[in-house]
Amino acid sequence: MSLKVTNARRKQRVRNSLRRSANGRPRLSVFRSSKHIYAQVIDDLKGETLASASSLEKAMREAGNTGANIDAAKAVGKLLAERAVKNGVKEVVFDRGSYLYHGRVKALADAARESGLSF
Repeated sequence: MSLKVTNARRKQRVRNSLRRSANGRPRLSVFRSSKHIYAQVIDDLKGETLASASSLEKAMREAGNTGANIDAAKAVGKLLAERAVKNGVKEVVFDRGSYLYHGRVKALADAARESGLSF
């Protein structure tokens, strides 16, 4: 089986387990590329994004957070949590996608928890 197929199956497996346990809570979805990290809080019932943050934003680039390191992931997690709490979202389910809960993904999740999100 190819890596692409394996990742797609893992992503779908994680997403299905989240749907069963979500209880109407929004989903914090993470996408990690080799150069940047992106995160968004999505309300799947309405099909809309409630808050988003990425290492591509101007403020992040000016602060020197390129996205390819743990420090940038922490900054993105903190910024996303602040925006989500501002929009009235305090509880989410964490969607790591096909990524292991390790490194940049874990750093983003920990920073989001410290900044007010509960999951």
